[in-house]
Amino acid sequence: VQLVESGGGAVQAGGSLSLSCTASGFPFGTTFDTYPMAWYRQAPGKEREPVAVITSKADKIVYADSVKGRFTCSRDNAKNTIYLRMNNLKPEDTAVYYCNVPTLAAWGQGTQVTVSS
Repeated sequence: VQLVESGGGAVQAGGSLSLSCTASGFPFGTTFDTYPMAWYRQAPGKEREPVAVITSKADKIVYADSVKGRFTCSRDNAKNTIYLRMNNLKPEDTAVYYCNVPTLAAWGQGTQVTVSS
C-alpha cells in the first residue's frame, strides 16, 4: 500500500491547515473503501500518537482528546483520500503527521506541521 500525505506547512498559533492522504496499491480484491484509516503524529522526542481514526464508511470517527473540537477527519472513497482539517492550531500540535491503514500497518512518509506561538 502506498500512502502519500500532503498539505503540511508552518502557521502561527490560531491558524488552520488541511492535510490530505491519497492511498493506492491495496491487496488484490480489496479497495480503499473497505479499510478504516487513521492519522497519527509524532512530535520531536515523543512517541507517535493517534490523532483520528475513521471507519471505512465514515460512520464513526474517533479523535484524540487533545484535538477534539479543533480537528476534523473526513474521507472521499471515490478519490481514495482522507483529510484532516486542523483549526485553532497550537504550538503543541507541531509534529510530523502520518497517514495510516491500521489493519495493514501501512504508513505514509509524513508531512511536517509547525505551529509558532
